[in-house]
Amino acid sequence: MPIHELPPQLINQIAAGEVVERPASVVKELLENSLDAGARRIQLDVEQGGARRIRVRDDGCGIPRDQLCLALSRHATSKIASLDDLERVGSLGFRGEALPSIASVSRLTLTSAVAGEDSGWALQGDGGDRFEAPEPAPHPVGTTIDVRELFFNVPARRKFLRTERTEYGHLEEVVRRLALSRFDVGFDLNHNRKSTLRLPAAEDAATRDRRVGQICGEAFLEQAAFMEQEGAGLRLWGWMGLPTFSRSQADLQYFYVNGRMVRDRLVTHAVRQAYQDVLYHGRHPAYVLFLELDPALVDVNAHPAKHEVRFRESRLVHDFLFRSLHRALGELRPGASSAPTGSAAEAEAVLSTGASGVDQAGQAGQAQVPGAHGLDETLAPAGSRADHARPSGAAPAWAGRQARLPLNVAESMEAYRRLHPDGPVVDPAMNAATGAETDDTATGTEKSPADEPPMGFALAQLHGVYILARNRDGLVLVDMHAAHERITYERLKKAYWGEGVRSQPLLIPETLQVSRAEADLAEAHQEAFDSLGLEIDRSGPEQLRLRAIPSLLVGGDAASLVRDVIADLHAHGQSSRVEEHINALLGTMACHGSVRANRTLTLPEMNALLRDMEATERSGQCNHGRPTWVALSMGELDRLFMRGR
Repeated sequence: MPIHELPPQLINQIAAGEVVERPASVVKELLENSLDAGARRIQLDVEQGGARRIRVRDDGCGIPRDQLCLALSRHATSKIASLDDLERVGSLGFRGEALPSIASVSRLTLTSAVAGEDSGWALQGDGGDRFEAPEPAPHPVGTTIDVRELFFNVPARRKFLRTERTEYGHLEEVVRRLALSRFDVGFDLNHNRKSTLRLPAAEDAATRDRRVGQICGEAFLEQAAFMEQEGAGLRLWGWMGLPTFSRSQADLQYFYVNGRMVRDRLVTHAVRQAYQDVLYHGRHPAYVLFLELDPALVDVNAHPAKHEVRFRESRLVHDFLFRSLHRALGELRPGASSAPTGSAAEAEAVLSTGASGVDQAGQAGQAQVPGAHGLDETLAPAGSRADHARPSGAAPAWAGRQARLPLNVAESMEAYRRLHPDGPVVDPAMNAATGAETDDTATGTEKSPADEPPMGFALAQLHGVYILARNRDGLVLVDMHAAHERITYERLKKAYWGEGVRSQPLLIPETLQVSRAEADLAEAHQEAFDSLGLEIDRSGPEQLRLRAIPSLLVGGDAASLVRDVIADLHAHGQSSRVEEHINALLGTMACHGSVRANRTLTLPEMNALLRDMEATERSGQCNHGRPTWVALSMGELDRLFMRGR
């Protein structure tokens, strides 16, 4: 067949195959255009899941009469004019393909009006590449795009549409995602002439929380903490779900880059790494997070549908995301200007912006971000961001009575030996509670609220499993094994990583057969391997020789570990495999070295455990992701017993 030019109609339909997959794709493109036009209110009317009709109305700037036809021409846009604009894209759409692509596979009517004009103008299309001249049409300032009979002229594509319910579900999810990206814009969604979603503009923290609750569910909002950190020219803020609010699938994960919803492997990897120490295996975190950076540092032109982006400084972005979330999760511990009350999630998500434990050596895998030292940080319960200032004034009386933690592995292992069933129940750090605490608790002496620690004071032990304590707000229940397991695990991590990774030479070096590309990568990342305690050199074009491994991993499958590290370096520019393996061993040691069920604890030991929980990062979950404590306020206890009714 000779080479020939394709007709414009076929070109548009081919382009439609890239950007118009289903009704939800049409809605995404049209809503993004409305947002780029400065709309403050958008109404969306849908029939039969969008297959029959999609109508989007906005109050944006509108389109002048003489540009209506141009708006439906391929590669015509008002959003970029030069290569410099393309390298600093600040709008959601910019390719100029969406409207002509949609018009080529539907019956489309475009009506618009601009400020200062006496009338609006309408343009109609019938799936072809030609349009009649615009006709006058009454319309307020803004634009309405009415898309009917999607894929009416491409029956093969229409056959691939799912049921009305399925298509509407995808469409509604698009609206929800975009509504989370622009809190300042109101959204109304109607399906088959019935209102299904009403989201008024959210201008303050309370109304933004309300919108997040409407879209993600009140359960997420109640079990999420608001965080904000900034450094190295990057800013990350939003709602991070508590580890106890994990999901069986990644269906509640919203991540935005400069207001653009993205699904990015680098982002997913960084978030998963930050959460890996506090989640059950196979569980997924929930979050609504926003990353802001210079538009010149991110390429949004990497995917036809703009789902993916490419960061120009990918390592910097990855490290910043991991560091910020890892730090924020570490701050989710008991201890704030007010004691936690309510649900377990509310109890966890308390303000703790003190510096202790945040930037110490020993944060396994914590990357150093250039220029990000001294990050500005905010962490507070999602529903109480109005008051997240650092508590001022003198420290409460209990603050000086924190039990000290062992500083090296030898001391920690000595603590384990003391935990043998035939020996003492807990290590000396747990016996560090002061006699004053014990005496006051045992005799019922009341303390002032300023002197009372967040976890309160122990009252009793229940069936050798749970500690019952009272704080100023009500009752606290602690799973003593899960809590002590986390405390011991964090001590071991600080000790091991604080001393640095110790390598042990192999008596007989191990030879690995790899590809030339893998050998090149290992050779180029020699320093990365050294920092992980892996001593590797290249012994041939497709051969590596492993001479030393971390001492804690002796006896493991070192060859597989090296191959996994190489794969990570290829995909992400860094690897946490060694840290994960070592932390897994430390977690096992911590589990076996923690107090067991059915062991009797004295009140000083119970109170020492409560104090340790207040001082330990991520103490709200054990190493396996289980919650370590819950709280019941006096109001909740009163409701249980129907008091006041």
